[in-house]
Amino acid sequence: MTQLRIITPVADLLRRPDGPRDRQLLFGDTVTVSETQNHWSQVTADKDGYTGWVASDQLGAPVPDTHWITAPATHAYAQPDMKSPDRVSLSFGSRVQVLSDQGRFLETELGFIPAVHAKLNTTRLTDPVAVAELFLGTPYLWGGNSRFGLDCSGLVQAGLLACGLTCPGDSGDQERTLGDALPAGSAPKHGDLLFWKGHVAWVYDANMLLHANAYHMDVTFEPMDQAITRILEQGDGPVTAHKRL
Repeated sequence: MTQLRIITPVADLLRRPDGPRDRQLLFGDTVTVSETQNHWSQVTADKDGYTGWVASDQLGAPVPDTHWITAPATHAYAQPDMKSPDRVSLSFGSRVQVLSDQGRFLETELGFIPAVHAKLNTTRLTDPVAVAELFLGTPYLWGGNSRFGLDCSGLVQAGLLACGLTCPGDSGDQERTLGDALPAGSAPKHGDLLFWKGHVAWVYDANMLLHANAYHMDVTFEPMDQAITRILEQGDGPVTAHKRL
């Protein structure tokens, strides 16, 4: 077993070598490598225990992170100057090691990141729904976990991990392990989760959901009654659980 880290902005976590994407990992995520064949490595993500295959060239030696990206996305610049060339884009949740503090910019191995876009790695946010709201308009992507594209369970996990709360990667596991089940007919409250077979949504308030969904193909608000009716009528069934964290 070898511990490595992701060294590309986003890495697809595949079901098998060169197979379909199940989830994604972000720059700085650490993984444990259990097997390597050809140019593929089987890894287990330290942040949630998810196992899959990544391209081996997306892995590098572990480096202790000092900060994480708390803006929806950011750029690393060639110089501590927003007019200098941007080298790479990073998503919310990416983890970096700061080499020096340049005031308005933080120097990292990738370049200079705006200081307002990162916080110390000990920082935890407080409202997972507010975190999810940062992703409004992000395109829907099956198995996606970044500002460049994500799905329903990726949106839920982004919010909870940012608040220091453990969260599995798939909606089925989230339904089984997160929060306490409420009786049918319970009044929804900000921060609750509604589950369907293969889908999950944040409750934003008593009448509104916030979710990544393939109908709108992005992260969006949707009236709760409208979503429940639409999902039922399109053949995906009724709400299977109402959970409170």
